[in-house]
Amino acid sequence: MAAAARVAPKDYFTPDEWSPLSTKSSWKGPALVAHAWIVIGLAAAVAMAFPITIPLAVMIIGARQLGLAILMHDAAHGALHPNLKVNDWLADNLTPGGLVAYRTYHLGHHKYAQQAEDPDLALSAPFPITRLSLRRKIVRDLTGQTYYKQRWAGLVKRLSERKAGEPLWPILKDAAIARKRFLIGMVATVAVTAPFGFWWAWPVLWLLPQATWLPMITRLRNIAEHACIAKDEPDPLRHARTTRANLLERAFLAPYWVNYHCEHHMFMHVPCYNLPRTHRLLKAKGVLPRMLTAPGYLDVLRQASSRPAKQDRGGNPTPEDRGVVKAVIQ
Repeated sequence: MAAAARVAPKDYFTPDEWSPLSTKSSWKGPALVAHAWIVIGLAAAVAMAFPITIPLAVMIIGARQLGLAILMHDAAHGALHPNLKVNDWLADNLTPGGLVAYRTYHLGHHKYAQQAEDPDLALSAPFPITRLSLRRKIVRDLTGQTYYKQRWAGLVKRLSERKAGEPLWPILKDAAIARKRFLIGMVATVAVTAPFGFWWAWPVLWLLPQATWLPMITRLRNIAEHACIAKDEPDPLRHARTTRANLLERAFLAPYWVNYHCEHHMFMHVPCYNLPRTHRLLKAKGVLPRMLTAPGYLDVLRQASSRPAKQDRGGNPTPEDRGVVKAVIQ
């Protein structure tokens, strides 16, 4: 297997420039984890006090749930804390968790970025798609269908295929163990909020964002990062896309500098909080025009949904483009 081409920091930065970019802070990573949880808590508190703000809270909380996943991604590169034990503890206990398995998978993505062996290649391979197809995907995300397929459909299938006489308890036990943190979080949150009349806080202010807003912005983030990039792309400056993000996009779609994805693939051990500075230095050195960039998320989505809709001889959309044939969730 041929690994993807890589760049060397010394080709772009002097030692004095590179040192602060690659240095991992002992407090910035933990502070970002704390920030994500504080924002979630404040958004939930405001929503409980003023239920009219629930739709806004769902978007804010969903974005910070993605933020926690992004910080776990940083931990997979050992960039959340300079002490690897602290780095891994933070990721396994204060972000979505499962760090060891994720690290193995994700580093394979970096090693073979946009090559045939890239485990994430299937996420970008179908693009561009039609606008109707993208719309259907977003609808499935926002209605919880994507979440159900990814998190619960396997368990439901296993239960439905249970043979006569096969005990139910081992299946439920395995499912509970696999979802231990989910269940503990649910029980703990309901126990704390229900006595005050907010029994609905967990399903509305945690599960709902997780099942709707989070899948959608995760999809949009994946599209922005790698959609419409050629398979077997040889240029390491074009294995991933950096997308300019305004304040609202950073709040609701691209937290913790995840939009600087080209820089991340070029220098994957640079902590996320140093990516904007990396971007500015590369721009000052004239490297930016060679990199794959986009002026905004809407621009990327237009490009990713630029395939013309298929039509039959009468000019009508085919069954697939009418949504009769269910597309595979990417």
